Amino acid sequence: MKSTTAVLLARRPEHTFVADDLTLGEIELPELTPGHALVRNQYMSLDPSTRGRMDPGEKQYTTNFSVGGPLDGSAIGVVVESASDKLPVGATVRHRLGWREYAVVDDVAATVCDTNLAPAINWLSSLGQTGFTAYAGLFPVGKLQAGEVVLVSGAGGAVGSMAGQFARLSGASRVIGSAGGADKCQWLLDDCGFDYVINYRDAEFADELPKAAPEGIDLFFDNVGGWQMAAAFQNMKIHGRVSMCGAISNFGTTPQPSTAVMIEMILRRITVQGFIVRDYEDLRPEFEAKVSGWLASGELVDRATVSEGIANAGAGLAGLLSGANVGKALVHLSD
Repeated sequence: MKSTTAVLLARRPEHTFVADDLTLGEIELPELTPGHALVRNQYMSLDPSTRGRMDPGEKQYTTNFSVGGPLDGSAIGVVVESASDKLPVGATVRHRLGWREYAVVDDVAATVCDTNLAPAINWLSSLGQTGFTAYAGLFPVGKLQAGEVVLVSGAGGAVGSMAGQFARLSGASRVIGSAGGADKCQWLLDDCGFDYVINYRDAEFADELPKAAPEGIDLFFDNVGGWQMAAAFQNMKIHGRVSMCGAISNFGTTPQPSTAVMIEMILRRITVQGFIVRDYEDLRPEFEAKVSGWLASGELVDRATVSEGIANAGAGLAGLLSGANVGKALVHLSD
């Protein structure tokens, strides 16, 4: 194959992302040299971090996209041609060259996934970077202990729904979530085992949170930032901890709270730590063993919102950023 259809950055978003900020185009595929394989992608991941990479400038932990160039991100697919002993034809592999239908991947940067252990789709969700992010934020970063009260913002999304369930399965005494929309909140209560969910679209989060956690919060897993973070700071226990995973509110148009709320970090002696999941790769075997066990026993719910076809990738990302997805957001590219 000489080329493949890919999603390109047509222009940098003004502020709020719209699907027309992306376009489809053909990109060349490199020659298949030793140590590489040609993969037909089956699913690709839609992630909030993709929006941040559309802005100008560079991030400390990754690179930003160029206008006219292809996007990339997590994907899973099947090897159709190989020049690598590590990536045999027919193997299902996870890699970082999504946002295109075919990819030539390096065997150093690709992982063979056992689809007997879990279906391919789970390797991008509960067993993928999504689940691993939740695991890292709760345990090495958040130092979760059994019997603690946990708050998860953005709980209806991919990472948030995993973080809440992992906390419950690890002995948290109370798991509280925030989500937008009655159906999403009910799913978290009925299927994911959350104890209390605040629908921030129908109720004032800052007023509801003290009712949900009258004795305070031990660990706050934050995917949102903004006003939800401000309210959480005001309801933390003394010596509470905050795992800063994301701040999707930064991409909206609502004014952000004053930094004056950070006085609560002093008054309550709160520990706040941001994290990037790749810093915890040594824990991946432990994570995969534990989460695959929860999946196999039926204790863990792994739900996805799937957009069909590469042409709908932009609409799928727009839906994710507006909170339309339940669980993991994916694009189905091929069977």
